[in-house]
Amino acid sequence: MAASAEHHPAFEEYCECIFELQEDDVDVIQARIVERLQVSRPAVSEMIRRLETEQLISFTGTSIRLTAAGTTLAQQVVRRHRLAERFLTDILGLSWAEAHHEAGRWEHVMSHNVETAMDRLLGSPTTCPHGNPIPGSEYEAPDARRLVDLTVGDDFTVSRIPEELEFTPGLLDFLESAALLPGRTGTVTATAPDGSMTVDIDGSHVGVGAFASARILVTA
Repeated sequence: MAASAEHHPAFEEYCECIFELQEDDVDVIQARIVERLQVSRPAVSEMIRRLETEQLISFTGTSIRLTAAGTTLAQQVVRRHRLAERFLTDILGLSWAEAHHEAGRWEHVMSHNVETAMDRLLGSPTTCPHGNPIPGSEYEAPDARRLVDLTVGDDFTVSRIPEELEFTPGLLDFLESAALLPGRTGTVTATAPDGSMTVDIDGSHVGVGAFASARILVTA
């Protein structure tokens, strides 16, 4: 990917956040950014003003959108984050949660040469360990649906764990330990009216809460 002009890490963090919310089809308003980044509303308002001044975002009503420049910056940061997660899990053997935390640091300091070398070492992966696409790769989106939309007896293959779930405390550890990993297959064994469900993965029954089942993407 083409390199963008150098920006303060805070600008990168906010553009990355907006990009990931858009990626998950979330209407990006300031309240969503407050929730995702766990910062105060006044701090978000101030940063949004700065991003608009830098022409990295624009508004459609109350909805925030990345400009072309903001998208380029966000894609660069997201690419480095997801490559770092791949390296930290596939090469160094870190857990999903550890890799996500460490990659949040690496994304702001990784040089273009290191990014290129890491991509080459990993064999040019198309997704992060959670199945989210790496910008600039040869990723082709599968015909995925939400886990919650399946019924008892349906077989599925885990396709993607959206970024929103990566920010839920303890959830990455749970999903990894339960083998709810991209590429793993399972069967829905029970559902509940609230959207929670039980699935069979490798002979183990795993309870999946409504929040996660409404966001985990699978192919059936």
